[in-house]
Amino acid sequence: MAKPIYVRYETPKELVDKAYQVVELARDSGKLRKGTNEVTKLVERGEAQLVVMAEDVTPEEILAHMPLLCEEKGIPYAYVPSKQELGVAAGLGKATASCAVLDPGKGKPMLDELAAKMRALKK
Repeated sequence: MAKPIYVRYETPKELVDKAYQVVELARDSGKLRKGTNEVTKLVERGEAQLVVMAEDVTPEEILAHMPLLCEEKGIPYAYVPSKQELGVAAGLGKATASCAVLDPGKGKPMLDELAAKMRALKK
């Protein structure tokens, strides 16, 4: 399967797991926003601390703008393989294409570690 146009690097499994964990911790102890329109607004305002995007989103255009926007604003972003799993991690019970962590809560150390590893991958 070809990678979607918005996926700019391969995310190792351990980072995928961390991304889901950060989302879950933000959901339980911090602040999390779901849905691409909402996430786009937060990134534009520079309020997101981490953006997590699913790789199985159709049409791909929904997320095509997101990596560039995140890079412009210096916001780290991660990819996870499943929008269904991302939705579950975010506490939605249904699929979501992307979500933004506004406050990682107890997930702060993990978010910092994840962000540093993501930056290394993009180089």
